[in-house]
Amino acid sequence: MSKREKLRKERDYDAYVKQKTPKPTYLKNVIWAFCVGGLICVLGQFITNVFENMNMSEKDVSTARTIILIFLGAFFTGIGVYDKLGKRAGAGSIVPITGFANSIVAPAMEFKREGYIFGIGAKMFILAGPVLVYGFGSSVLVGLIYLLINK
Repeated sequence: MSKREKLRKERDYDAYVKQKTPKPTYLKNVIWAFCVGGLICVLGQFITNVFENMNMSEKDVSTARTIILIFLGAFFTGIGVYDKLGKRAGAGSIVPITGFANSIVAPAMEFKREGYIFGIGAKMFILAGPVLVYGFGSSVLVGLIYLLINK
């Protein structure tokens, strides 16, 4: 087969793949992400309002809300609901704190057969690890810059 025929076949194949590849529905995806992310935030605000009505301090309300949202994200990941929601909602389910809980629990569940040390312990932070490392690193960097500017 000549080089020209090979290039023609590659172009034909690329055109075929492009024709058969489903087109993403961006508007629908954005609306789902907005609605699901918004509903998670509404839940967070509801939790905040409940604890504020119990006359808790602002710090305690914030802590309680965070704990409850992380628990719910981990719980719904454990029973398989959060992953289905994530497939439908995309970034709307990943960005809030519940998505962070999902990113820790999902790998732990996937590798639990390998044991507590080499399975859950070693694989739990596969997804969340880089987020934590860069989050801590950037916070230290910002803190140092702040220290130097205010010195």
